[in-house]
Amino acid sequence: MSSKKRILSLFSGCGGMDLGMEGNFWIHQDFINEKIHPNWIVDRNKNLVKLAKTSFQTVFANDIEISAKNAWLSYFKKDIFHLESIVNLVEQYEREEFEFPKNIDILTGGFPCQDFSVSGKRKGLNSHKNHDGNYLEEKTQDNLKNRGMLYYWMKKVIEITQPKIFIAENVKGLNSLSTVKDKIESDFKSINNHGYLVFSQLLYAPDYGIPQTRERLFFIGINKRYLNQKWLQFPNIKYLINPFPEITHFNAPNSIIHNNLLKTYSTVRSALYGLLEPEEEKKDQAQIRYSKAKFYGKTQGQIEVNLDGLSPTIRAEHHGNIEFRRLSLELGGRYQDELNCGKKMRRLTVRECARIQTFPDDYEFVRDSKISPTNSPISASKAYKLIGNAVPPLLSYHIAMKLESIWDNLFNYDQSVHLTQKISSIF
Repeated sequence: MSSKKRILSLFSGCGGMDLGMEGNFWIHQDFINEKIHPNWIVDRNKNLVKLAKTSFQTVFANDIEISAKNAWLSYFKKDIFHLESIVNLVEQYEREEFEFPKNIDILTGGFPCQDFSVSGKRKGLNSHKNHDGNYLEEKTQDNLKNRGMLYYWMKKVIEITQPKIFIAENVKGLNSLSTVKDKIESDFKSINNHGYLVFSQLLYAPDYGIPQTRERLFFIGINKRYLNQKWLQFPNIKYLINPFPEITHFNAPNSIIHNNLLKTYSTVRSALYGLLEPEEEKKDQAQIRYSKAKFYGKTQGQIEVNLDGLSPTIRAEHHGNIEFRRLSLELGGRYQDELNCGKKMRRLTVRECARIQTFPDDYEFVRDSKISPTNSPISASKAYKLIGNAVPPLLSYHIAMKLESIWDNLFNYDQSVHLTQKISSIF
């Protein structure tokens, strides 16, 4: 494997994208298709497998949430996290008071999605909130510093750092705001006088072994400045390059796909494998803590997860919107054997949400303020939000491994081999 390639991470949150880009974490074996990716697994422990390291390394991370920093540092333990709005950092750079890292290979960022989500206010580019999360005055809601315009500041950092590739992520709802999606894609393409090839695609998490109905829009930009010039001789170059990963799982009962290589969708049961009930757990605060919000009837989050199917999307919610791990029989609960054994009706724990999102158990999501330093507690309600906002690490890993597999063909092509002879095998 080549030397480490440098990642600049924006809107990092608790680090789901960063973890996936670096690899080297444990996950349930059902989530990985070894027929397609036999070299991904480097270790095994019962039903868990450890994923190989990638050639990528995070050298800069950023978010405005102190709880995000605390969770990120608990895992990465690298003093590279900047707790400040990206708007402020860019303005400091322009005043020559701050420097972004040099020689960036990949820039990543899941710019805030609340203004594009179908479950949000759908303010789009004219958010009612500022870049630092505070409410805007009505008269200033169309300025460039509102939350809905933060992609613009991500674009500025791309212009400053000139990465070989950038990856931007947002909710599926952005795709239905067609004029907004088109504007964002157009603005990304315009960087450095149309200096990037920009690809966009909706990725459905279950197709990649993740047991939840999560669908997210990704933009991937490739810097023409570094792209081997032989690629640019083709007028339909975008049809020759595919930076998105191939699917590894499918919905067997309802699919017309007949591919012996694909695995059936992973399940919630696999994700929760080996976890104790909160009352039995002694160490992991993320498994001990869970929302105590009562059952509200037929509203969002008031269902019991299907252990043998997919979970609903893990959302950045807390109070009454976390799905139930187990409902009572009176409320339609299906797991009578568990209830008969004395297990309680309750909502998903923080750790269970993290597992469904494919985070490993050595990610510390809940830290009691009574026993931790005053600057690093993480409450359960904050943890739910961090996990729901994150890119599932496994989905990010799929993207990282795809980019790694095509990297040399994009940027370091062997000039002695004629390009057209290799197109069919490269992508």
